[in-house]
Amino acid sequence: MEAFSESLNRGVLAVSNVVWGVPFLILLVGTGVLLTILLRAVQVRKLGHAFRVIAGKYDDPRDEGDISHFQALSAALSATIGIGNIAGVATAIHYGGPGALFWMWVTAFFGMATKGVECFLAHRFRVVHADGSVSGGPMYYISRGLGSRFTWLGITFAFLAMVSSLGSADMVQANTVAQMFSRDLAIPTWITGGIMASLVAVVIIGGIRRIGNVASRLVPTMCAIYMAGGLLVLILHANRLPAAFATIFTQAFTPAGATGGFAGSAFLYTLTWGMKRGLFSNEAGQGSAPIAHAAAKTKYSVREGVVAMVGPLVDTIIVCTITGLVIVVTGAWTNGVDPATGELLNGAALTAWAFQKGLSPLFPGGNYLITLAVPLFAFSTAIAWSYYGDRCTEFLFGARGILPYRVVFVSFHFLGATFALPLVWNLADVANGFMAAPNLVGLIGLAWLAKREWKQYFQDQERRERMPGAARGIRGRP
Repeated sequence: MEAFSESLNRGVLAVSNVVWGVPFLILLVGTGVLLTILLRAVQVRKLGHAFRVIAGKYDDPRDEGDISHFQALSAALSATIGIGNIAGVATAIHYGGPGALFWMWVTAFFGMATKGVECFLAHRFRVVHADGSVSGGPMYYISRGLGSRFTWLGITFAFLAMVSSLGSADMVQANTVAQMFSRDLAIPTWITGGIMASLVAVVIIGGIRRIGNVASRLVPTMCAIYMAGGLLVLILHANRLPAAFATIFTQAFTPAGATGGFAGSAFLYTLTWGMKRGLFSNEAGQGSAPIAHAAAKTKYSVREGVVAMVGPLVDTIIVCTITGLVIVVTGAWTNGVDPATGELLNGAALTAWAFQKGLSPLFPGGNYLITLAVPLFAFSTAIAWSYYGDRCTEFLFGARGILPYRVVFVSFHFLGATFALPLVWNLADVANGFMAAPNLVGLIGLAWLAKREWKQYFQDQERRERMPGAARGIRGRP
């Protein structure tokens, strides 16, 4: 059985290396660059407006939709702020060196424009059902926006997203939690898997409204706890921060020779690991977050797109950076060794070691902060992705397919706890790559629409800000 697992993992890794080759990375980053140019760096110019929308300044409960702007962003962040922020960053640094973090930043910056446009399109082409609930996402804007000739591509996306929800968003989360609890608390993986699967089932039965309510409370809390611990480590090692940033920027372009966990010295190797883990973390261009943002209560699709831009900022540029800096300033990426095997640590175990080492001047057991954070991050990701999967299932099979999908999702969460980590991560990489491809085609094909309607929205917004009181309003297409 072990030989079969290793053989399967090698095969999946070979496919992953092909999918995540240079052509795909050029398409991924290039789409973000294109949209940044077309929208004139909107992720910089209109970030203040995004925070005002999130704060509820423009909320109108009479608008169609299922959840508020803040809940939509929380649900999307619930999916993106997960194991990728803890284990994914560590894996990128383990294999690609500290320079991989720089390429995660690049992915996030251009990903802000990508995510803004894809979430705008999802809201713009969403479907409002008879009961007032909504469905949206790339499968809708590909098939409705690009036209009936591309319906097959929308179907392809929905199928791949459904598969990805069971792999990268479900099994990876369960696997990381189970392995950590087994190592730190000696809890058998099947027990952890069973408990986590049961909790996921309780939440996802309530659909997006319950997911939004849980996420809007869970995401700020878990982020605050994790970031507080990380910032404390950085304060204690503030004298090492300049050297850490110098290492990150230097190795982003001129990687060092193979040392520590750095398994490759080529520039493309570092870039690839940074890009792969950047996408896994913030999911910009992957097409997942638009499914949550499509449910927002607003008449103005651009408004929700602006809100969505904040996702990569929070997820990668803030949270992932804290993780990466903790690993670099403590030196954990070169000296964190598993006492049982003598091998350099990887994934969540590497991040846990970095926190333990970084907080040791104050108190022992800093690794247990990660033990607490991992299940919260994993749980939030799983419940949000279950919604993504059931919207795709509905698109493919109608409402009758939703309940069977949820049963399969919960079952896979349990099974994911028992699979080997390399196999689970490699399957996730393949699923993410395949899923992003049709979405990027849709984004490029509809970029002209985004340019036109975003320009119109902000022209009207400026006019609105100059008008007094109740006379204010925004014209234009919702």
